[in-house]
Amino acid sequence: MLIGWAVLAATFGITSWLLSGMDVTGGVWGYLLVSLLFGIVNAVVGTLLRLLTLPLTVVTLGLFLFIINAVLLVITDALTDHLSIDSFFWTAIWAAVIMAIVSMVLNLILAGVSRSQAASA
Repeated sequence: MLIGWAVLAATFGITSWLLSGMDVTGGVWGYLLVSLLFGIVNAVVGTLLRLLTLPLTVVTLGLFLFIINAVLLVITDALTDHLSIDSFFWTAIWAAVIMAIVSMVLNLILAGVSRSQAASA
């Protein structure tokens, strides 16, 4: 769970570095706080939104999940001063897309590292 939290914090860091309209302040603690808050919002509100929009998600072949993640980012932005997102349409949606890609890459790297450590032991 702590590794997942660190990966999410790193995802926020890389995304805010790549996307000029998204900013996380507060240093490492700011990234950890934003990722913790986003995880809580994602677990509570995200679950409800995914259930309510399941037919639309199926029709769009999962692409609507980027909109849901963008909404979750905007909610997280409203709850904390450490996260700043300029606009919903461009910044939040692009942040959701970039975060999905970065998270996938970081999880693949982490899985590769853990596999290589397990093989050498």
